[in-house]
Amino acid sequence: MAGMLAFIIASVRLDSLGISADSMRALLILAGLVIGTVSFAIFAQGWILFADKLSRQRLYTAVLFFIIGLLDVLHISAYSGLKLFGIETGLHLSDTLLAISHLLGALGILLIFSTEDRQVSDKHKFMAFIGGAWVSAIGIGLLYTYQWKHPEWLEYNGRSLGNSVIWIATLPIILLAIISMFRRSRKVSSSAAITMVRALMFMLLGHILLMLVDMQASLLHAVGEWYMVLSYYFVMKGVYRLTIEEPFRSQQAVEAMIKHMVDHDELTGLPNLRRMKEELGQAARSGASCIGIAVVNIDRFKAINDSLGYSAGDKVLTEVGERLSEVCQAAEKVYRMGEDEFALILGEVGDAEAAERRAVCLLHTVNPSVIIDETEYHISLSMGLAVYPVDGASVEQVIQYADMAVHHAKDQGQEFSRYVDKLKLVTQARIELENDMRKALDQEQFFLEFQPQFSLQTNQMVGMEALVRWRHPKRGIISPGEFIPIAEDSGLIVQLGEWVLRTACQYNKNWQLAGYPPICISVNLSMRQFRQYNLAERVGAILKEVGMEAKYLELEVTESMTYDIETALSQLYSLKQLGIHISIDDFGTGYSSLYYLKSLPIDRLKIDRAFVQELMLDGNDAAIVSTITTMAHHLQLKVTAEGVENEEQLEFLKQQNCHEGQGFLFSKPVPAGVFENEFLSRLAG
Repeated sequence: MAGMLAFIIASVRLDSLGISADSMRALLILAGLVIGTVSFAIFAQGWILFADKLSRQRLYTAVLFFIIGLLDVLHISAYSGLKLFGIETGLHLSDTLLAISHLLGALGILLIFSTEDRQVSDKHKFMAFIGGAWVSAIGIGLLYTYQWKHPEWLEYNGRSLGNSVIWIATLPIILLAIISMFRRSRKVSSSAAITMVRALMFMLLGHILLMLVDMQASLLHAVGEWYMVLSYYFVMKGVYRLTIEEPFRSQQAVEAMIKHMVDHDELTGLPNLRRMKEELGQAARSGASCIGIAVVNIDRFKAINDSLGYSAGDKVLTEVGERLSEVCQAAEKVYRMGEDEFALILGEVGDAEAAERRAVCLLHTVNPSVIIDETEYHISLSMGLAVYPVDGASVEQVIQYADMAVHHAKDQGQEFSRYVDKLKLVTQARIELENDMRKALDQEQFFLEFQPQFSLQTNQMVGMEALVRWRHPKRGIISPGEFIPIAEDSGLIVQLGEWVLRTACQYNKNWQLAGYPPICISVNLSMRQFRQYNLAERVGAILKEVGMEAKYLELEVTESMTYDIETALSQLYSLKQLGIHISIDDFGTGYSSLYYLKSLPIDRLKIDRAFVQELMLDGNDAAIVSTITTMAHHLQLKVTAEGVENEEQLEFLKQQNCHEGQGFLFSKPVPAGVFENEFLSRLAG
């Protein structure tokens, strides 16, 4: 600003030197022509460039400067004496056209850039062009028509009152436009908005100079016109930045972000499966001779997610991704494959044996400790390895084989497995079994067996546990250890679990109606069932449907279901309100907090069979059983020992005041008919 004022003062001094009128006139005409040229350049820039992404601000600015350019051309033609469109020339007309041009420019910029920008359609563009052309044609027509009725328009005897009002009124509008653009630049930190402020500053100075001088040729007049040239130049530059360059850069940034999101996992920031396939494909096309592909799976991740909550699951995923990345070498890279799986590319490893050694080394290097809510948890990982092109001819094949290998490792309870051809048969059999299971639910291939539970003090049966079995039409009886994990992975466990609950309650009710003494029946809940928001409502509906009192049903949950204590408490209290009994199954194998155990609304602890089986051989197991029993008595909970198989175990449990027991010593699980004939009949006397 100081430089501009200094230039104005210098211009005043130079004006007194008496530069010839012809020279001044030439400068003025040249400035007017440049202004007209820049105005039409702004119009062309807004109308032609990136026409498919035209914004409202750019469109209206183009139309505005089309009209301003036309006014400036008419102004300079009237000033120079050159007739256009049959319009007579004169200084008064020139001054009027210039004043209107400045007013439209200031008012248009203020209005256009004070509103939110958005994309416009081709129809909008066409209507704006028609409107601008129509306004211009009407203006020229009015000038041509009324110039004969008002010839005084062409005479110049000093600036008229009307023109003076226009010149003065334009000043506050320019100032408002400057303030508006300055606020916008502060708000969005836009260099384009700063450029527009600079343009308006030049417009303000040019307008002041032209307002103060008359229409006679002078250096100040010329300086004012050239300030307007600079103003329009910066408008062109600012509009380009504001409506083309910055949106284009923003679009580039958005596209780059979208591309990153397409190729990377949002949670961990690691490249995803799609990216891994691309990079492996490039390596394969470049002639890589041996590439190891290892798939890493977090064991029991669903249990972590379900019991501790999704935020804890996210924490585990992030930690594992970071730790795998930390132990990788320069030629190795980590990817996120899916919910609980990562993949590693083991560069050029020489041969398959070297790839296997490196994969096992990586697996053992990862720190298994994770801190969640100030509590330390130990996670375990499983890994499957396949080698390209030894195990498969294509990238997709090798990735699939590595995934097969890791699932085989999990199924076998191993931490590492190398792909071999027979795994294809195992995977295919697993898929077929899952499909058969879906049919089995509809075709009533599942059935229940019942295992009695005995009081260790009275040797009398006091309860029973319902256990699901599957009679496959081709394979015969399939072990629960084979189909239950598949049901959990596929989600079929919810439907199966509800069938077991309804069927077990129906059996118990039927036996009560048959006149047998009523006893409690125990049913296991899966993690997925326990996480259902309406579990209590569904259990209540089944009890009502069957007509069985809630006190004859006991639901068994595992310790892992109580990790998320708030959710567990809410769910358990909802179930207890129905009047059913609740027990913790396989107690001692999880990580239950003894602090929270006392607050859980439970009735029973069931000691896991693993401790009972080694009672007489391992003093530690005996101590654990004794401790659990003592603790349960203090908490006023009943204790049931699972897996009781011999008299020595039974005697030890009696000495510990264990309330009840079940196991092969009493009976293995038996069909409903056998259970009724051998146990219910005996109970009835």
